[in-house]
Amino acid sequence: MQVKDLQPKAVFEIFDEITKIPRPSKKEEKIRKYILDFAKEHGIDAHADKIGNVILREPATPGCENAPTVILQGHMDMVCESNDKSFDFNTMPIKTIVEGEWVRADGTTLGADNGIGVATALAILTDKSLRHGPLEVLITMDEETGMTGANNLEKGELTGSMLINLDSEDDAEIFVGCAGGLDTVATFHYNRSFAPEDFHYFKIDVRDGLGGHSGGDIHLGRANANKLVARFLFNLMKKHEIAVCDIDGGNLRNAIPRAAHVVFGVHTSRKEEIRIAFNQYVADIEREYKGLETTLKLTMDSVDRPEFAIDEATGRNLILSLYCAPHGVVSMSRDLEGLVETSTNLASVKMVADNKILVTTSQRSSVDSRKIDIANQVEAVFTLAGATVEHGEGYPAWTPNLDSPIMQMASDSYEELYGVKPKITAIHAGLECSLFQQNYPGLDMVSFGPTLRDVHSPSERMHIPAVERFWGQLRRTLEKVADLKK
Repeated sequence: MQVKDLQPKAVFEIFDEITKIPRPSKKEEKIRKYILDFAKEHGIDAHADKIGNVILREPATPGCENAPTVILQGHMDMVCESNDKSFDFNTMPIKTIVEGEWVRADGTTLGADNGIGVATALAILTDKSLRHGPLEVLITMDEETGMTGANNLEKGELTGSMLINLDSEDDAEIFVGCAGGLDTVATFHYNRSFAPEDFHYFKIDVRDGLGGHSGGDIHLGRANANKLVARFLFNLMKKHEIAVCDIDGGNLRNAIPRAAHVVFGVHTSRKEEIRIAFNQYVADIEREYKGLETTLKLTMDSVDRPEFAIDEATGRNLILSLYCAPHGVVSMSRDLEGLVETSTNLASVKMVADNKILVTTSQRSSVDSRKIDIANQVEAVFTLAGATVEHGEGYPAWTPNLDSPIMQMASDSYEELYGVKPKITAIHAGLECSLFQQNYPGLDMVSFGPTLRDVHSPSERMHIPAVERFWGQLRRTLEKVADLKK
């Protein structure tokens, strides 16, 4: 069966079209054109704002004109992660596969985050059987790499008093709050030195880790490929002189790094010791992650002598700081059981032009002071190592409102349709709701969506029956709002 044939057909037909459109963050021209063309084809009022968000408007069905205006909101970009290095997200469509009750992609991220939200919003606008009040749809750009669209949404673009964010990933759960976030980037400046001629050179590859979302999956204890590389080299440096020549790991600030590599050298007389040490290290890692990281691979191969190495002091400081930099859950919430309060992700290590090495990290917390505190701890580690450190602007937490009318209607809708009272909770990941409250402080907001698993990784998948329940819950919620008066 193909994705376009799944139920609800109105949603999956559009989602199938979206998967064929390249839409990396900051390169959303094609998906933006698709949305605007879709609106024109269906007679829907739509425009793109200055930053590149798209706003669509649909009048109320007859008799519901006095109901509050509801904003449906999602984002147009997707995380681009692939097991195939030749896959080009700028030009190639996502290949979807239906397996039982799940949809996944063939070796890449699926883009259901947030393609399914966008598809559902567009399907709502064209659903002639639905009774609803005035609707606005806001589809933001560049959510995944900085929430640029939400952060630059101008006052006055929206007129609605209620907002339903369609970017959550758990069926039967309704989100009324999220963590705030902050990026911290350390820059090492190194000198190139000639790689020693009497050294033997190895390349360590860490690959096929589970990775995942640095908000939604950080509590699962998955391996961080950058930490695995640094840990082995740290232990080597305690006994041997090493030359670090090349290092690369992770990609996105909001993804747990599932792959990394390093090229390094040791004195030729020590090469057999290194092989023995690496085999022991692999055995340790396999034992530590048994039953969790079932596809994780660590390999070490001999390579030709590189021409250059990172100068000894910087190479040493880099490895020391990567090894001791915090990663993972820092604290759990005392207000909502099972919710991560504060975390940090050692996201990526990249050698770039001008003899620089960039280490990107991301901090999250539902408590602003703790977010700043853990970011400062990360800064302290890399400052001690000689790097220059900068913090991004970040985004605030979305504070839960347990008296929210739209939350109650969404909860009642799910329970009426499916006989289950949904869980009211907050999410450790960032949602754009946290930014909308700045320019629209009176906005009543809620977030819900279908079940997605392993987002931000090539294992991303979407539960088909949950999409149908999501569709039903959204329609029923809009019908309830249609019965209200402004």
